[in-house]
Amino acid sequence: MSQTEQMPQPPQTAKIPTTRIHHGDSFTDDYEWLREKESPQVLEHLHAENAYAQAVTANQESLREAIFNEIKERTVETDLSVPARKRGWWYFTRTVEGSQYAIQCRVAANDTGDLAADWTPPAIEAGVSIQGEQVLLDGNQEAAGKPFFSLGGMAVSEDGNLLAYAQDNAGDERFTLRIKNLETGEMLADEIENVFYGLAFSPDSTRIFYTVVDDSWRPHQIKAHTLGTDPDQDTVIFQEDDPGMWLGFDLSADRTELLIGIGNSEYSETLSLDLRTPEATPVMLVSRAHRILHSIDPITLQGTRAYVITHDRQALNNMVSLLPAEQVSLPYEQQQWATIIEHSDTIKVEGTAATATHLIVAVRKDTTERIQILPLAGLGTATQRPAVEPAFDEELYTASLANAELDAPMIRLSYTSDFTPARVYDYTLADGTLTLRKQTQVNNYDPSKYLATREWATAADGTKIPLTILRRSDLTNKTANAVLIYGYGSYEASMDPGFGIPRLSLLDRGVVFVIAHVRGGGELGRHWYLDGKKLTKKNTFTDFVDATKYVIDTGWADPARVVAMGGSAGGLLMGAVANLAPQLYSGIIAQVPFVDALTSILDPELPLSALEWEEWGNPIQDKEVYDYMKSYTPYENIAALPYPKIAAVTSLNDTRVLYVEPAKWVAKLREETTGAEPIIMKIEMDGGHGGASGRYEGWKTRAWDYAFVLDTLGLNPAGA
Repeated sequence: MSQTEQMPQPPQTAKIPTTRIHHGDSFTDDYEWLREKESPQVLEHLHAENAYAQAVTANQESLREAIFNEIKERTVETDLSVPARKRGWWYFTRTVEGSQYAIQCRVAANDTGDLAADWTPPAIEAGVSIQGEQVLLDGNQEAAGKPFFSLGGMAVSEDGNLLAYAQDNAGDERFTLRIKNLETGEMLADEIENVFYGLAFSPDSTRIFYTVVDDSWRPHQIKAHTLGTDPDQDTVIFQEDDPGMWLGFDLSADRTELLIGIGNSEYSETLSLDLRTPEATPVMLVSRAHRILHSIDPITLQGTRAYVITHDRQALNNMVSLLPAEQVSLPYEQQQWATIIEHSDTIKVEGTAATATHLIVAVRKDTTERIQILPLAGLGTATQRPAVEPAFDEELYTASLANAELDAPMIRLSYTSDFTPARVYDYTLADGTLTLRKQTQVNNYDPSKYLATREWATAADGTKIPLTILRRSDLTNKTANAVLIYGYGSYEASMDPGFGIPRLSLLDRGVVFVIAHVRGGGELGRHWYLDGKKLTKKNTFTDFVDATKYVIDTGWADPARVVAMGGSAGGLLMGAVANLAPQLYSGIIAQVPFVDALTSILDPELPLSALEWEEWGNPIQDKEVYDYMKSYTPYENIAALPYPKIAAVTSLNDTRVLYVEPAKWVAKLREETTGAEPIIMKIEMDGGHGGASGRYEGWKTRAWDYAFVLDTLGLNPAGA
């Protein structure tokens, strides 16, 4: 038998041409028929793709098992979060060895009059229940017998007696809202189908607010449900009809205002609903007509209501201003926005939160997220005191706000770095004391064995691209290494330092893990994002290629052993670099990849397509955008090239990047490649955008990805 006959053969994908015509340009698509999700022929094909992927990667099974076991052994499975106080209760989660999902719990808080003592979390042990502990929701019980389980939100009523939660059992991000009486343990008859993320109770606990999506999966309505009534009679609080705008809501810190936010990546609008008055209607705070991208936090200063606004009004990297509530009704031009934090060319203000006494500001400085705190006293005046930034002893880290309760004397901070497992601190507002509440324990882990450093590659246009280089501390660039290079580069999302147990399985085997912080992300401020979107999107792709060349040229990477990885919009990046520079990579792994972007965005009926116009441009109306997108979108630029080994990983029920995109991409790649490397697709038949649900299933997914990477890099003990 010949070698060809012995090798697994890919599915034969039928070619059924359809033609798309826009702006006089005709494109023939042979694989669009794969979009028919309910078609028996399509489902049969997807199962055949899974069978082929399984056959091609059969030699990786023992490696996958080894990586899964390493993740499992390093993870302290029976664990709990640091309790966080809300009103009269301490809320926390437990995880139990052998269980897939978290258990939501609470225990009553004490009010002795000693603020420091009353806000010090109780001592709770992992695996040991305490007197008075109440289980609010056990994810394992909720998931029993269901193919998928995910929570889209939880909210406890102000009186502490009701729990509302939204549950997804398909992976399609359409949730069912249920309400539980925490005093009796009984479920209320109120049940609402097809809700989206976000839940909030009214202060009197008689109403619950939620969002609803339209046919294109865009949240377009905020509704109020009065407990005990027919959900069909629920009131529409606000409806957004612009298909390019996203709708959501949040609660003010004192829980008296529902802040309705409508926006895209370039401008936004905020309205306020007074929750103390059932008949109230939303009041405009900042209109979209002003084309300001902003967020708002209501505060009370000396008994007077005011709004803290983080905005880009003549401030590319945002500034923070104060607007007295009595000026909201004035014409925009007459309002007096007092400056709290001025604009900086080097520091991006990400947003704010407030307690009764302090303002907490999230900033991005030197590529990473930090927290700054300043008192409300004197805010926006000449007597305003300077902000204080908690100090940490690492160069590359992420410090973010985890919780800020209105009347608390401290705020909760989360801290991590690439080799520091998550820490939880309480920061005392009065004197700046940092108290470590938890250091996540990791088994079989010595941080001194690893290093994270920052280097800078140079793009073809001279732009400096930050890279994070993660490796075992005994590895240097004096000897070329196997490299996995990761990137995203869209939506102003930043790839911040953060600890991950699965990644250790790569590093321990000698892989150097490189994160390329390419344009389109947010690491270097707003300009870094603007230089990688719409008609500058190609910078994202060429930056990644230039970053890859850098790690090769500087000796970090063996040119024959470089694998690229990215997911979602980072999957588009993977498809683009596969077309631009296939010779640089021995393999590419694309997770839920957005590789047929132009087809998707040209159809406003598809999930979320219209919302994407602010990221990529509108190719329906603008021929220049159409031509530009067509010049880079991965599916339409597949050519007769020696493509490397490629794995596309996707989910049947993903509503953000439909499975059809990687399905078409893989079929076309196989048709055109001049190389001999296998091109496979693994599809999770019961998962969503994040893959299968449950922590063990998540570990298995990561083990699959990393085994594919290691095998491609020649680091699979099982060999070919």
